[in-house]
Amino acid sequence: MFINKDWNEYELLDAAAGERLERWGKYILIRPDPQIIWNSERRHPLWKKADGVYRRSKSGGGSWVVSKMPEHWDIGYRDLTFRLRPMGFKHTGLFPEQAVNWDWFSAIIRRSVQENPGYKPKVLNLFAYTGGATAAAAKVGAAVCHVDASKGMVNAAKENLRLSGLENAPVRYIVDDCRKFVEREIRRGNHYDGVIMDPPSYGRGPGGEVWKLEECAYDLLQLVVQILTEKPLFFLINSYTTGLSPASMGYMLMDLMPHAASGTLTTGELGLPVTQSGLILPAGASARWERSGGNEQ
Repeated sequence: MFINKDWNEYELLDAAAGERLERWGKYILIRPDPQIIWNSERRHPLWKKADGVYRRSKSGGGSWVVSKMPEHWDIGYRDLTFRLRPMGFKHTGLFPEQAVNWDWFSAIIRRSVQENPGYKPKVLNLFAYTGGATAAAAKVGAAVCHVDASKGMVNAAKENLRLSGLENAPVRYIVDDCRKFVEREIRRGNHYDGVIMDPPSYGRGPGGEVWKLEECAYDLLQLVVQILTEKPLFFLINSYTTGLSPASMGYMLMDLMPHAASGTLTTGELGLPVTQSGLILPAGASARWERSGGNEQ
């Protein structure tokens, strides 16, 4: 299991009866989580003092039924800063469990930059959301292409990079359907040293294109592996779809990557430590491939 224990401004305080009790900076939130199927007692005292509570509706969707939060506030992770907002469908604009992946590929990029100081590794971030991974990669010296179908999310990513002092970093922001963008990159002959994919379980592109991860992941991977360099540094794919296991994602990746044998694959669940119980809450899954040996270009 991939677990990050280095957050100072985020904490999963407790998990019970289908909900998370979380600290985001100085604000306490309660949000639903389908992984929390146990009905243990809510012992933590902050269950009764939440600044924000999101509840699902029986008719679908949901809303913030308690909202004593500001319109936005900032939290930090290491030397990065992110702006949070209470959004629809329970989100805040950040997935803290992904920090363990940021640290993983940041170490690979940093090592490559140290060994090849005249070269900036090119990283493609697909389904890039509000840019947590983009900021992490840019901070250690990568040139990043950030692709997301939502203009609002891309604008939020630009804001996060500015807050992190990265407004002048070599980042290209693209508002587009990820598959169509990759198809164009193949035609243009562009290649990347690293790929980050964090696809949603379900979504729609700007032209109404329907995305279902189980149906689309393999076909998209077939395209994406074509834009890797001859000696890629890494490939990361994440999933929040319960029916798609880490091993399944790893199998697809190793089946399709022409460079698979030149590196190492690791797969596993992402986890968040729960302060109250000392246990680990599963929070998604990742398959990671890293090239073995040096990072010479």
